[in-house]
Amino acid sequence: MKVEFKKSWGVTLILLATVGLAGCTVNPATGDQSFTGFMSLEDEIKIGRDEHPKILKSFSGAYKDLAVTTYVSGIGNRLAAKSELPNIKWTFTVLNSPQINAFALPGGYVYVTRGLMALASNEAELAGVIAHEIGHVTGRHTAQRYSSSILAGGLSMAAGIFLGSAAGDFANFAGHAALQSYSRGQEFEADSLGVRYLSRTNYDTRAMASFLSKLRSHSQLEAKRHKKDPSSVDQGDMFATHPRTIDRVERAIANAKGSKSGTRVGTIDYMERVHNLLYGDDPKEGFVKGRTFVHPEMRFRFDVPEGFRLFNGRTAVVAKGPGGSIIQFDMASKPYNGAMTSYISNVWARRSSFNRVEPINVNGMQAATASTRIRQKNGTFDLRFIAIRQRNDRIYRFAFLTPPNLTDRLSLGLRQTTFSLKTILRAEAQKYHPNRIRVKPVRAGDGVRTFVRQMGVNDFKEETFRVINGLGNNERLRTGKLVKIISE
Repeated sequence: MKVEFKKSWGVTLILLATVGLAGCTVNPATGDQSFTGFMSLEDEIKIGRDEHPKILKSFSGAYKDLAVTTYVSGIGNRLAAKSELPNIKWTFTVLNSPQINAFALPGGYVYVTRGLMALASNEAELAGVIAHEIGHVTGRHTAQRYSSSILAGGLSMAAGIFLGSAAGDFANFAGHAALQSYSRGQEFEADSLGVRYLSRTNYDTRAMASFLSKLRSHSQLEAKRHKKDPSSVDQGDMFATHPRTIDRVERAIANAKGSKSGTRVGTIDYMERVHNLLYGDDPKEGFVKGRTFVHPEMRFRFDVPEGFRLFNGRTAVVAKGPGGSIIQFDMASKPYNGAMTSYISNVWARRSSFNRVEPINVNGMQAATASTRIRQKNGTFDLRFIAIRQRNDRIYRFAFLTPPNLTDRLSLGLRQTTFSLKTILRAEAQKYHPNRIRVKPVRAGDGVRTFVRQMGVNDFKEETFRVINGLGNNERLRTGKLVKIISE
């Protein structure tokens, strides 16, 4: 056994040495040596092609506005044509997501969300985001991370790759790695390459830093909405996967050798494209109107009590209220033919022990309710389940979580929420419209308050107006300036 082990060890060391020597290639974008021995450019293209449909599914598909998508593709293709990989098949996609995000898959697949477009104020800012993501592709950062992880993962992994037995690991890691955090060095390199591509296409390179400043302001505002510390923004939103500072972007601009800032900003062209851009939730996923959640396509609605703030998530609607109380609403993934009391006890919450389970009727729909008390790390809470079956076997579900000292006080409002759930007629559904970005010129005599009064958001109206328009806390409007508001 000892002799065989030594032979195997020696073979693997030779394998690693061979791969290490062969795996150092000249990076097409930087000219530096980089280790990409376990992922070729052809591999990257295949990974991007295979993962692209999964990305579309995860982010509610591509945004269906030809004028917007053609415009973004045009910007991306002009930048990519000036990169070191102009001949791969680049694909630029606007995702139908209200999140503010941008990322790239290896092989030339670059994504921006419509939420990000709503925040940008000119073409140069959007181009800066896209150029940064192109930099990740041309820098072959996913290939570097994957290849380095193979070496760090041990000799058996390397041998598996060599023998072809780890092909599944390769695909799984590579697809996952494309959406994870890059190293600070890779982020800085993507910034520097992005500046290079902006310069080559005559864009104002300072827009990269101005958008980042706007992004931070937005993240701080969202923290306030969720009653969190605004200084915690680096832990969430785009900052979690793009740990960039304005100082570092400015350093990248200064260090981009031979790259001079261009003159193109493109405010008017950009504002023309984002006018009428869908803002917030898509109607096919329902949307929030004040304390009402309405789903025009599935034709139902409900209200939450005063003091609760609604958030529409990908898998559930959540309302946050006093003292850490929470309302969660979702729908069962499968129909159930039995009684709703049985559904709660045996399907939805079968591991819970209830004080009482009883049938109720909610606006002509069969329903049931059950309550229990649970203990979590952050304290003890009362938990009530409500299951409601519509005639077509769709099951609506409410879960009410309240601190025991607030349960009695909140019970009436939560009961009203339960009975506010109702189906709506097509004519009523058609009265609800999602919010969109509307672009308006500032006329003589117009001030910030002029536009704040037109904002169709529930709270933080002035702060939201200032953030989406890149205005400081005390900055005034200039006559002739184009501004964005949010309204139906």
